[in-house]
Amino acid sequence: MKKTFLLLVSIVLLQSCNKDNEETLQLPTENTVRLATNATLGKILTDSEGKSLYFFSKDTKETSVCLDGCRDIWPVFYAENLTIDSGLDLADFATITRTDGVKQTTYKGWPLYYFSNDNAIGDTNGDKVNNVWYVAKPDYSLMYVNAQLVGHDAKNYTSNYTEGDGSTSYITDIDGRTLYTFSHDTNNTNNFTNSDFSNNGVWPIAEISLDQIPSNLNVSDFGTIDVFGKTQLTYKGWPLYYFGQDAVRGDNKGISFPAPGVWPIANIDTPTAPTN
Repeated sequence: MKKTFLLLVSIVLLQSCNKDNEETLQLPTENTVRLATNATLGKILTDSEGKSLYFFSKDTKETSVCLDGCRDIWPVFYAENLTIDSGLDLADFATITRTDGVKQTTYKGWPLYYFSNDNAIGDTNGDKVNNVWYVAKPDYSLMYVNAQLVGHDAKNYTSNYTEGDGSTSYITDIDGRTLYTFSHDTNNTNNFTNSDFSNNGVWPIAEISLDQIPSNLNVSDFGTIDVFGKTQLTYKGWPLYYFGQDAVRGDNKGISFPAPGVWPIANIDTPTAPTN
């Protein structure tokens, strides 16, 4: 009887020790998307291991166009059970199913990727590659995209606003909405908007509080002007506008309205606005 009692006590103690060891060995689980601080780029998104994540600025339509061999260099990021660090908002994340059937996590509508040439945790070697890849940041105000221009007349246009095929680089807001300049404006002067904003629905002024921007853009090129009590963002002295008929993300219909070249897109090749 005594031996049986001692045996039972030993089993209970052994089970208790095993449970304590299991609890001791359980390490905290890192979130699937983390918010890291890079010495050069500031706040960036990473995976649970700290590997940098990226946007492909050709993904203007909230879908991925990085297919086939592109995926070998820029692997897809996908988290089935998404958890995020403090400072991020779950509402900014979503999942898409790509045309190749692969699922991919998006942030603010931009599909997320890795860069195969990031060799160590914290590397951001993919930033600004070909001026279409940018490290994913939570606080971008703008994006620099590359896409086909398609006017309100459904015709394709080139970067010089003649009919034809070919991608053009231009600035959008972080939600992928195209930003335009008005060819009749002058430096830091809006010559379009009526004082009662009665025509603002056609070409709404871009009221954007500038925070972080893609690394190929120069913050000194941006400014603001007062337009009848509202603050309009400018680029190289050109007031920036949206086009009211751009109904969905990625639209750039304004480049042909009312005629090609009257309302150009804005990009790094845009000349400084004239003073008169």
